[in-house]
Amino acid sequence: MQGTLLLKQAVHRNRQGIATVCGTRKRLWHEVGDRVPRMAAALRRLGVESGAFVAVLAMNSDRYLELFYAVPWAGGCFAPMNVRWSAQENLLALRDCDAVVLCVDDSFVEQGHQLRKDFPGLKAVIHIGDVPTPEGMLSYEQLIASNEPMEDADRKGDDLYAVFYTGGTTGQPKGVALTHNALGHAATAWLAMIPDVEDLSFAYVGGFFHFSGASPVHYITMAGGTHVVLPKFDPLLMMQAIQEHKVTNAVLVPTIVNMFISHPDFDKYDLSSLRTCVYGGSPMPEALMAAAAAKLPNLRFYQIYGMTETGGFATMLRWRDHVFDGPKAERIRSCGQPGPGVEVKIVSPDGDTLPPRELGEIAMRSDYLMMGYLGKPDQTAEVLRDGWMYSGDAGYLDEDGYLYVADRVKDMIVTGGENVYSIEVERALFQHPAIHEAAVIGIPSEEWGEQVHAVVVLKPGATATEDELIAHCRTLIGGYKCPKSVEFRSEPLPLAPKNTVMKNVLRDPYWVGQERKI
Repeated sequence: MQGTLLLKQAVHRNRQGIATVCGTRKRLWHEVGDRVPRMAAALRRLGVESGAFVAVLAMNSDRYLELFYAVPWAGGCFAPMNVRWSAQENLLALRDCDAVVLCVDDSFVEQGHQLRKDFPGLKAVIHIGDVPTPEGMLSYEQLIASNEPMEDADRKGDDLYAVFYTGGTTGQPKGVALTHNALGHAATAWLAMIPDVEDLSFAYVGGFFHFSGASPVHYITMAGGTHVVLPKFDPLLMMQAIQEHKVTNAVLVPTIVNMFISHPDFDKYDLSSLRTCVYGGSPMPEALMAAAAAKLPNLRFYQIYGMTETGGFATMLRWRDHVFDGPKAERIRSCGQPGPGVEVKIVSPDGDTLPPRELGEIAMRSDYLMMGYLGKPDQTAEVLRDGWMYSGDAGYLDEDGYLYVADRVKDMIVTGGENVYSIEVERALFQHPAIHEAAVIGIPSEEWGEQVHAVVVLKPGATATEDELIAHCRTLIGGYKCPKSVEFRSEPLPLAPKNTVMKNVLRDPYWVGQERKI
């Protein structure tokens, strides 16, 4: 598989189709097909030889998207940088991949200057924003205009395509190394699993630096569709984009689905073009799913389970399994069945494969897996064993091969010798009509070692007490699983870059000076 081949085929199949939309800019596929080889030639002249890294620190844009193809076209490897990291953390990532070129937009000009100063290995900093090019940087548009197209460097197969960084808030960042084959096979699997592949128009919500935000770059291009690029998630901008550009597809995590359907202007926009919503990051509470289905009756939901290390894709719960009543209703709590070419098994702490319904660690094997963590053989060996990726997630398979994710192994709460998976408690809380957001964590307890603690945000105008919420949970789950305490917050819960709740931020203050029991 060759990453740049996706672009070539999109150009050949849909020359006059709209390739990218970014603000007021629209470009056709034949225009993007001309710009990418020119940008590649500029990168080559700046020292991007075979296997050299080009890093990007920017909000989403059409130029950023073009670099996903221009970098490998030049023979290089792509390294998106985390826009939520500090300059010091991004400096560690630049050193980790030994980048030779850095691209920044208007939001990161100052950090770009600092990184150039702190990392002499950078041969150039390219400005991909819209304001006049800052002093000491090169203009993305001028580089395209001043270079003739070059021939594709023909990187493919097991050649390294990109490195996506995870972690970084503590210790050294880990670069997940993905090949052309991995990304190509994952894109093929996406198109095989979603219902419609004609006339796709995709609105980007997640940042390109995170693989969940970047993976549609490949499969939408494979389909010759339209990339509607938003700089970040804003419910109002999202609704405006759907109405104006007739967006058909989006990837939304549960927290964003909640924000989207709860927006006061939701009913003011024509959202009827939106037909496929892929969600992931965490299981969607059934109450939220029911509310979304009621507000968007023509929208079909598909849950994806995967991680950057698995090419972002492992299992999918198709729309046909999103039912709330009858003999198949249980499946709504699952992440679906393995995608094309994916094997999933559940293993015990001793490494034994467990039978259906037995809870253990989820392991996956496919052609989408990472090569490993860049330059970190020991950490790679911890999770990649005998061709299997050990996820760190706890779950089980049913008799029909549907995967049920209970929680992160590290987020499991051990209270009085009993294991409690926070997602079970969160599902119960979300069924209370006053709950807008909820996260469940383990906090210290002299009596139990850990106790179940809920952090909640109520819906505007709603009221609920601690005793009321605990009593509500007792009607749905075992008493030992129910919160022993409830914390009410007026501000939104803290979100990670992939828009899942940062439970470590909620949990860590309770454990200062103490050691967790798990």
